[in-house]
Formats: sequence, structure tokens, C-alpha cells
Amino acid sequence: MGNRGKASPAPEAYRPDDYPRPSVTVDIVIFTVLDRDLKLLLIQRGEAPFEGRWALPGGFVRVGDTMADRGEGLDEAAARELAEETGLPEGSAYLAQLHCFGAPQRDPRMRVITVAYFALVRPDLVPVVEAGSDAKQARWFSVREEVKSEQLAFDHAEILQMAVARIREQLDLAPIAFELVPATFTIAELRAVHEAVKGVSYDAGNFRRRFMRMLTDGIIEQAPGKRPTGTKPAKVYRFVRPHPPR
Repeated sequence: MGNRGKASPAPEAYRPDDYPRPSVTVDIVIFTVLDRDLKLLLIQRGEAPFEGRWALPGGFVRVGDTMADRGEGLDEAAARELAEETGLPEGSAYLAQLHCFGAPQRDPRMRVITVAYFALVRPDLVPVVEAGSDAKQARWFSVREEVKSEQLAFDHAEILQMAVARIREQLDLAPIAFELVPATFTIAELRAVHEAVKGVSYDAGNFRRRFMRMLTDGIIEQAPGKRPTGTKPAKVYRFVRPHPPR
């Protein structure tokens, strides 16, 4: 009411230094399934703060210095950091936004807000992964047996906890399990992914019936070839990705 008839200042009249400017980062929780176990990629930090501690891959969002160049978007920053921190080609891993974390003291350097993402990496891409230039090394950890909350830098234990809960929830709502198997997979391999993520065992017969429904519904299809097993060769299948709208 009081501002009626009062012109708003033009964009060029704003002075950025007159406003609080917290830094923004992206952190990425990267999962894969190896040997029927849910694995998490952590990097050992090569610089302060928390030098030598294990942390989620990530980094600062690039911010431009002019009105014409304002830097990069969040999804763009996450894709770039995923590629830089792992060596994986951009677009080769499933990437989705998780949550925003902004506790005032989460970073000892200054006020930093992070937007967390989770990524799912096919097991056949794991050998490609290598640490980025600002990390001492990158290593896959068993989420269930090796990751200790007190050993993680920043608030990354809290971020990890939320990411695990999210993928367990999404496993029954979206076809994310297909991002954790090779391009072609057997029924047993897909069941192993569900068991690794959920941390429970599935009855083989019940899961097979669920698998057959996905086949009938056109979510998956049989692929050429067979996979050698301990008994007889098993049929292989692939995920039917929807065609983008034209």
C-alpha cells in the first residue's frame, strides 16, 4: 500500500555489495552397486578445511562479475563438478537434485549454502572414475559397512543420510534401479540392486513376478544375448527409455 505509485529502481541501480552474499556450493552423493553392495564415492580432501578427511565430491558454483555474465546455474554446476571430480563424461550418470542445506556454521570458512544432488553410476563405468585435481584420492565405500559419520567433512553425513532415504523411496516410484545395472542385465542382477539399495532380501519368485509385470508393461524388454551363470545361461534385458517428445 505504502509503495503505490513509487517507481522500483532499475536493475542497474542495484548495488550487490549492499546485500548479504553467502557463497553457494553443490555437493553430490554418488552411488553405485558393486558385488551386491551399495557403494558411495568419497574424495579425500587435499586442502583445508578438513584436509585429509573424506567428503562428498562438489565445489563452488561459478558466479559472474557482470550483469551480462552471472555465472552458471545449479544443474550446470552439479554436472560440471560431477565430471571434474570423477572423470566421468558429462551425461553418463543419472543426476538429480536432493535438498538445500544452509546451517550457518556448516562451513568453518564462511557462510556457505550447499545444494545437494545424488548421482547413480552404472557398475561398468566405475573403472573410469578418478579423483579430481583438488583431491588426494577417490574411493568407493560400502554405505552399510565402511562409512562412518564422524569421519566425513562438513555436514556430509546428514546429506548422505537424506540421499540414502531418497533413493530407497524412489526405487519403488521411479525407474532409477536401471541406472545402477549394466546396459543389459538379468533378473538376478536387477534384484541384487533392489536388495543393495533397500538393505533387505527379496523372495526370488515374488521378484520374478514383479519383473514380468515390468516386461508386460513395456518398461523393460528382452535384449540379444545371454549372460553365463553358475547353472545355465540367463536371458538379458534392457530398460526401454521413453522417446523425448517431438
